[in-house]
Amino acid sequence: MRIAVFSDVHANLPALQSVLEDIESTGVDVMVCLGDLVGYAPFPNEVVETVRDLGIPTIMGNYDQGVGFDLEDCGCAYRTEEEKALGQESLHWTRNTVTPKNKDFLRNLLPRYELEVGSFRFLFVHGSPRRINEYLFPDRPDSSFLHMMAGESANVLVCGHTHIPFFREVNGLFIANDGSVGRPKDGDWRAAWALLEVGEKLRVSFRRCEYDLTPLKEAYPRSGLPGKFLEDLLPSLGAH
Repeated sequence: MRIAVFSDVHANLPALQSVLEDIESTGVDVMVCLGDLVGYAPFPNEVVETVRDLGIPTIMGNYDQGVGFDLEDCGCAYRTEEEKALGQESLHWTRNTVTPKNKDFLRNLLPRYELEVGSFRFLFVHGSPRRINEYLFPDRPDSSFLHMMAGESANVLVCGHTHIPFFREVNGLFIANDGSVGRPKDGDWRAAWALLEVGEKLRVSFRRCEYDLTPLKEAYPRSGLPGKFLEDLLPSLGAH
C-alpha cells in the first residue's frame, strides 16, 4: 500500500495544488491530511473546500481548532512578542474570513486516524498522541517517543505540526513527520509531503514540490495580512 500524508497547508492554495498534482502523478492508495488547513496565507476557504471536496480523512490541527471554534488562541508557540502579535493578527484575520460552513467543517475534523496494513499499525495525529499542539522535533530523545506510545497499539506514529520532516526508528517504533505544505521550516521553501510505502518493510520518502508564488504575491497585499508571512516563504529564493 502507498499512503500520501500531508499537513500544515496554512491557507497556501498554490502549494496545496502542487502537492495534490504530485500525489496524483505518483499514484497512491490512500491520502491522509494531518491538519492545519488555515492560518497565515490568504486562501483559507479555498484550501478547506479543496480538501473537503476530495473527501480526504483529515485530522484537526491546532489552528483548525482555533478558527473553527473562534478561540482567542491558536495553540501556537511564539518565541518573541513580535511573533505573538503577528500570530494573533493572522488568527483574527482568518477567523473573520473563514465562512460559517467551513468553520463547521473545521470543528468536525478527526482527533486522530488509525490504519492497519499488514504488521504495521499506523496512528496519524497533528501534534502528538497526547496533545494537538505538542511539537515532536527530530532531536527528541528515544525514551520520550517510547513513553508517549506505551499506551498505544500503533507501531507507526505519523505527525505534523513542526513543519520539519523526519523519519526515525526507535526499538521497532517508527516515527514520521511529513513537514509542511504551506510554511516549511527546514530551510527549503518548496511544499512538502510524505510517501509511506508499506510492504514487508516500511519505506518513507519525502517529496518536495515547486509552485508558482505569483498568486500569493498578488493576494497578500490585497488581503490585509502582514507582508511578513509572504516574506517568510521568499528568502531561500533570493527574492523579497
